[in-house]
Amino acid sequence: MHQLTQLDNGLTVATAEMPSMASVCLGIWVGIGSRHEHPAQNGAAHFIEHMLFKGTGSRNARQIVAEVEGLGGYLNAYTSEDHTCYYGRGRANHWRHLLNVLWDMYRDSRFPAVEVRREREVIKEERAMYLDDPSQQVQELLGEVMWPHHPLGHPIEGTEEALDRLGRNELMHFLHARYGPQNTCVVAVGNISHQPIVKAVRRLSRAWQAQPDTSFAPAVDNQDAPRTRTITRDIEQTQLAIGIKTCSRDDRRRHAVRLLNTLLGENMSARLYQVLREQHGLAYSVYSTPGYYEDTGDLTIGAGVDSQSLPKVFKLIKRELRRLKSKAPSTDELRQAKQYVLGQFDLHLENTENHMTWLGECVLGRRDVVNPDAIKRRLRAVSADQIQRVAIDFLQPERMSVAMVSPSDEPVDFPV
Repeated sequence: MHQLTQLDNGLTVATAEMPSMASVCLGIWVGIGSRHEHPAQNGAAHFIEHMLFKGTGSRNARQIVAEVEGLGGYLNAYTSEDHTCYYGRGRANHWRHLLNVLWDMYRDSRFPAVEVRREREVIKEERAMYLDDPSQQVQELLGEVMWPHHPLGHPIEGTEEALDRLGRNELMHFLHARYGPQNTCVVAVGNISHQPIVKAVRRLSRAWQAQPDTSFAPAVDNQDAPRTRTITRDIEQTQLAIGIKTCSRDDRRRHAVRLLNTLLGENMSARLYQVLREQHGLAYSVYSTPGYYEDTGDLTIGAGVDSQSLPKVFKLIKRELRRLKSKAPSTDELRQAKQYVLGQFDLHLENTENHMTWLGECVLGRRDVVNPDAIKRRLRAVSADQIQRVAIDFLQPERMSVAMVSPSDEPVDFPV
């Protein structure tokens, strides 16, 4: 059962009671991510995520993790383009302590100057680790190609140059300006009850009345032709990523896009996997995945292939995209795709951490909880013709971008 309460200061508390569980997963969400950064602030949201583990007025960095791990739990956090989440998981009877530690981090982190300098180097190493992996590097490159000169195209971790500009004062200014009760949500999932969580959060947040700046640069779509970019490296494979601009998370077409993605490349039954790997042996890894934001969305196709096979790989991907536009999926294929998506959704919500993530994203994005059964009804209602319609709408050359990290510098030609 999902319950939602908005406190007088605008902070939202959302819970999902799962009495059969022994655990609770508790998260503090803020609707601020890398897309809320000005160019000079690139990396600030992610830097703050790191710094909230570095000490508060009552706990040092070691005490923060020891107090949770010493009870058999764990803490973690992540930053995305449009939100940041700080969360922990532990035995349900320890939920108050888990909440107190997370809230202490969230509201009373001190950002010691020495820790800022030290953590800046840690983040640089984190970024270097990602860039060393061509499959990660190509995703960052794709963002730059799809969203040039826009925060959606900037690396979430920030560039080295941007990180060097971010000191304690800049981080604290970003935190105080952007974090507020109106864009904060506390989410608890597991063997808990709603009202005790609300009461505890109300007590902790009673004096917090800040007005956050939640503005961001809207996604401007002025693309009129395919975009391509390649980085040449001394590696064995070409890592390929194709980005296609689609619709926002509130667009009524998003469920059709979700099923189109399943048909295209989400699993081993999908068309791209069957064609590129099973029929032609051209790739070990091939996939597609959708992404949604407040004002736009995307669908990414990725694969690792031999550079000599690129022309054939592009030809086969084009063929599958054209098939989606020219012919609606069969009844059997659509039924199988729906069963997969519905089954994965149910399996996802069985886990308290996954359920907490779904609920937090839902509440931050809509300030409401959409009943899972309603989502499943909407997915079941998608027709084959609607999938073909979104394919026609979105699988167009002027919506596509191609990024490659490759040992080859051959030009790319990918009209559809």
